[in-house]
Amino acid sequence: MTACLFDLDGVLTQTARVHNAAWTQTFDEFLRQRATVSGEPFQPFDPGPDYNRYVDGRPRADGVRSFLASRGIVLPEGSPDDPPDADTVNGVGNRKNVLLLERLRTAGVEVYPGSVRYLEAATAAGLRRAVVTASANGGEVVAAAGLEPLLEARVDGLVARAQGLRGKPQPDTFLAGATLLGVDPTQAAVFEDALSGVAAGRAGGFGYVVGVDRVGQADELLAHGADIVVQDLAELLSVVDPPPPNRAATAHPAGERGSA
Repeated sequence: MTACLFDLDGVLTQTARVHNAAWTQTFDEFLRQRATVSGEPFQPFDPGPDYNRYVDGRPRADGVRSFLASRGIVLPEGSPDDPPDADTVNGVGNRKNVLLLERLRTAGVEVYPGSVRYLEAATAAGLRRAVVTASANGGEVVAAAGLEPLLEARVDGLVARAQGLRGKPQPDTFLAGATLLGVDPTQAAVFEDALSGVAAGRAGGFGYVVGVDRVGQADELLAHGADIVVQDLAELLSVVDPPPPNRAATAHPAGERGSA
C-alpha cells in the first residue's frame, strides 16, 4: 500500500453523531407532519438501524431517497437549489443540511485523537493521503478540524456533483481519490465506518479495506467487504504485520457481498 483514502465523518472526525442528530430531526419532523395529514401512526426515524442502513456514508439525496423508500414514500426529486421547506428529495436533504450547519456552528468539530495519530504516522512514512466524503461540507469540516496539513487531496459531495460521480456504495468517489493521488486502486487502502463505504471500497478493487467500528457493527462491516475491523485507527499503529486481506470474502464477486 502506498496511499490511504479516508472517509471523514466517523473515521477522522466525530461529526457522524452530528449528522445522525440532524437526520433524525429532519425525518421525524417530515414523518410527523405526514402522519398528521394522512392519519397514519407516526413511526419515528431510528438513529441506529435506519441511519446505518439507509443514510450513513451516502450522498444527501441518496440518503433521503433510500430511507423514504423503506417507508414506501416517494417524493419528487426537485433540484439541488430547492428551499429546505420543499417536500422534494432535495428539499428534505437541504433541510437536513441547514440543521447540520447549525449544530456544527454551536458544537464545533471534534477529531478522533487516534485518527490524527495515524494520519501523522502515515505522513511521516511517506504515504499519500486523501479524504473521500459524501458530505458537501467536507472542506469546511476538514478546515475546522485542523486536518488540512495532513491531507493532500479531497473528494467531497461538491466534487462528486460537479464530476457526476455516483455515491457510495458505488466506488466512483474513492476511485477519483486514487486518481488525484496518482495511484492504482490496488495500491490504496480505504478507511471507512459506513457499510456503504466499505462496500464501495470492495467494489472498487482497492488493495485493502479497513472497517472502523464506532457503533458495534463489526460483523456487518466484514460482511460488506472489510478486510479488518478496528474500533480506532490507533490500533493499527501497534500492528507490525497487518493480517492479509480477507481472501474468503474477496473470492466472491462484488454483487454477492451485499450492499448498503
